[in-house]
Amino acid sequence: MSDLPNLDSDLLPAAAPSDAPAPRILLLYGSNRERSFSRLLVEEAARLLQHLGAETRIFDPSGLPLPDDAPVEHPKVHELRELMQWSEGQVWCSPERHGAMSAVFKAQIDWVPLAMGAVRPTQGKTLAVLQVCGGSQSFNVVNQLRVLGRWMRMFTIPNQSSVPKAFLEFGDDNRMKPSPYYDRLVDVMEELMRFTWLLRDHPELVDRYSERKESAEELMQRVNQNSI
Repeated sequence: MSDLPNLDSDLLPAAAPSDAPAPRILLLYGSNRERSFSRLLVEEAARLLQHLGAETRIFDPSGLPLPDDAPVEHPKVHELRELMQWSEGQVWCSPERHGAMSAVFKAQIDWVPLAMGAVRPTQGKTLAVLQVCGGSQSFNVVNQLRVLGRWMRMFTIPNQSSVPKAFLEFGDDNRMKPSPYYDRLVDVMEELMRFTWLLRDHPELVDRYSERKESAEELMQRVNQNSI
């Protein structure tokens, strides 16, 4: 595939059946810089996911207000929440700032509640975590993103990617150069697709007793109210 010159397509798994809906993957990044390496990495990830059969959307955090500093009707907040509900799986990528994820990234997650009415917008969705570093390799951010994903009730896949000295890993064309870091990104996206297919076919793997009980009680309350 000409858009993926570093990829040996013969070594990838067979594509999903053509009649199966494409997995819907949302990608988030954590910097508003003009040349954001977290954005470049998710753009590379999106190309791989599309090659593997996914439908992808990348949320641009520029213009998103700070949490609680604007009403939930704000257009960027509305867009983010709609994409959260649209997605089956997600890719999160943040630069490391002072040993932690960026405020730009965290603000996106803080705009998303655990519940939106009767809908939990992230529960049961698959998640892959990535980070970019300005210096030597670190795993602070991917570890934090795992905690955050668990709190958002997501299924975080085992594999992950941390790219050190990211400014050396992208060419003047803003494409990722061939390297073990690129190969690791392919590994992570391939694994994300596998788990997304798995959970789509087996929703009982993310079903919860306490939530079934809560839903049954709410249904009984509605029945009782309608019978009065």
